[in-house]
Amino acid sequence: MNYLASIGSYAIMVREVFKKPTKWRIMKSLILKEIDDLIFGSLGIIIFISFFIGGVVAIQTALNISNPLIPRNLIGFATRQSVILEFAPTFTSIIMAGKVGSYITSSIGTMRVTEQIDALEVMGVNSLNYLVFPKIVAMFFYPFAVAIAMYIGILGGWIAGVFGGFSSSADFVEGLQLDFIPYHVTYSFIKSVVFAFVIATVPSYHGYYMKGGALEVGKAATVSFVWTSVVIIILNYVLTQLMLG
Repeated sequence: MNYLASIGSYAIMVREVFKKPTKWRIMKSLILKEIDDLIFGSLGIIIFISFFIGGVVAIQTALNISNPLIPRNLIGFATRQSVILEFAPTFTSIIMAGKVGSYITSSIGTMRVTEQIDALEVMGVNSLNYLVFPKIVAMFFYPFAVAIAMYIGILGGWIAGVFGGFSSSADFVEGLQLDFIPYHVTYSFIKSVVFAFVIATVPSYHGYYMKGGALEVGKAATVSFVWTSVVIIILNYVLTQLMLG
């Protein structure tokens, strides 16, 4: 029953976010700040992880090709499919749930502990719209980060495959072009948008409704990461079944 109550509270929170909007003059600066903090501030770790994940996929694929009859372009093909379909949108989202989600929960939770949210309510401001809506808008730029993760991941696979001596550049590029389905990129971006909404709202829920002091802020950040990851994994299964099944 506690889980059902939490789901209901989350739905009510999402509805309240879009009520009584803050003035655009103020909201614009909030959105730009969140884009800088949540998206551009995360590009470094996204690029770093994507590069090595792409390289690992290429190396593991090459090491598992023991039959000389299997073409070497399979390395590029496997790297492309793995990075575009799963690693770029899903694995990156798990990382973002840890980095961005913890930041969102702790920042909003700190405002709750220090009674800043109560002060916003006293001034007649819709605190949910003021705090959460800019994060939702900012996270809709998340597919931009996923596109970079795709490119860097494939680049990392190419570097690992070619300079590691596992494949020639021509074979790797041929594998990248082999049976390419543009819909897979669309599928990945749709997943990214759904995950972005989850990353923006689930941590906000845990931060907004937390109770206690500074110690509870840390606990709320940990719980929000766990539940954001769980929701992302479940939605990943559902979306894959709906869109590719």
